[in-house]
Amino acid sequence: MIEIAVVDDDRMLLDGLRSWLSRQEQLRLLGTAATVAELLAGPAWRAEVVLLDLMLRDGSVPEANVRRVRAAGSKVLIISTVADRARVVAAVAAGAAGYVTKNHALDTLVEAVKTVAADGTAHSPELAFAWANDTSPTRPHLTPREREVLRDYASGLTLKATARRAGISVNTAKYYLDQVKEKYRRANRAAYTKTDLARRVHEDGLDF
Repeated sequence: MIEIAVVDDDRMLLDGLRSWLSRQEQLRLLGTAATVAELLAGPAWRAEVVLLDLMLRDGSVPEANVRRVRAAGSKVLIISTVADRARVVAAVAAGAAGYVTKNHALDTLVEAVKTVAADGTAHSPELAFAWANDTSPTRPHLTPREREVLRDYASGLTLKATARRAGISVNTAKYYLDQVKEKYRRANRAAYTKTDLARRVHEDGLDF
């Protein structure tokens, strides 16, 4: 049983979710709130996964909302009707574990919640599009080969195994990784260790 909470100021949506979730055996709704402050002031802040609307009417900043919920110990799945690519990318970079639009079938939402609860990233076509079109100066432009080597190495492969999979020498694989690290350094997002690189892969959606 996955305990969830919802932060959204659309009362009609909340009523629909309450009714639908009451019939789900895998999910238990602890509560709903119109703002993150309201959520954290009540018992529902203990939820394992919080469904968080991207744009709330209180004027709060999406990435700040994500950080507050994450700091309270919950995982975050962004839900929205707003196709704001920059805000979606910023929310994921702040710690959200995925993004789905509200026009998806509710079964898709269940699968996304289960993925997030299992420490995965809930991918969607909309999230992939947001990542692919992110032109923020904090996102380095990596060549296809640099992305390939980065993904494999950050996934846990040794440098030798990464080189073997790419069909290149170990020295060449190291060159690509050094280039990646330098590009992230210039973007003020240093990535010195394999853990740093894995974090950047997740933040920039390169594991999709």
